Amino acid sequence: MAIACGPAQAGIVLNNTRVVFDGSKQEVSVTVSNPTAQHYAVQAWINTEADDDTQATPFMATPPLFRLDSRQEQSVRILDVGARLPGDRESLFYFNVQEIPASRDSDDNVLKVALRTRIKMFYRPPGLPGTVLQAGEQLQWSLQRENGRRTLQVDNPTPYHVSFIGIKVADAKREHEIAAPLMVAPRSVRHYPLNEPSWLPDSVVFSTINDHGGYSEPVRVPVAGGA
Repeated sequence: MAIACGPAQAGIVLNNTRVVFDGSKQEVSVTVSNPTAQHYAVQAWINTEADDDTQATPFMATPPLFRLDSRQEQSVRILDVGARLPGDRESLFYFNVQEIPASRDSDDNVLKVALRTRIKMFYRPPGLPGTVLQAGEQLQWSLQRENGRRTLQVDNPTPYHVSFIGIKVADAKREHEIAAPLMVAPRSVRHYPLNEPSWLPDSVVFSTINDHGGYSEPVRVPVAGGA
């Protein structure tokens, strides 16, 4: 039996690339749109960074399962069902939507693929000082050694998660871009390996992602150390 399967491309889209849940409110909404000519069944849920279905979260997506017709959209509400989370920093969860194409009589020999979109959801308790953009200005950068390798360390003393669109180490003559720099959590540090152990860059150029998925202007700051 022949199986036809084209490239897997998501049909549904979300109205943002991240969700910020304001802890002073009971819910937040995400708009799910279907710009295609197909119909889909869509499942929505919240989980943790571990991406499993065993750890309970204090949030519920509703409706959890719905039909989304061609050129239509659906508002999905994320409800706080009893969050007991730290009040001095953000907490990280993930919002998931999975699309399942509707079946047709002519699809007997076609492989259907259920695709998932997964975006970060930040629970932000009320009363946190500053803003997520100001958090980027408070990052502390230094050169360290970790397991015998030179690394770039970023120390985040703020209560916000800071996501990067790009990080470069630099001196007066050249720059080196950090590949796929991971987010740094509140009040934590992260290390990014450097490939040239003998080079001592003196500055960092970076840009952060705001609450709406936009980017800050690149900023150049000194890097401490030379370990």
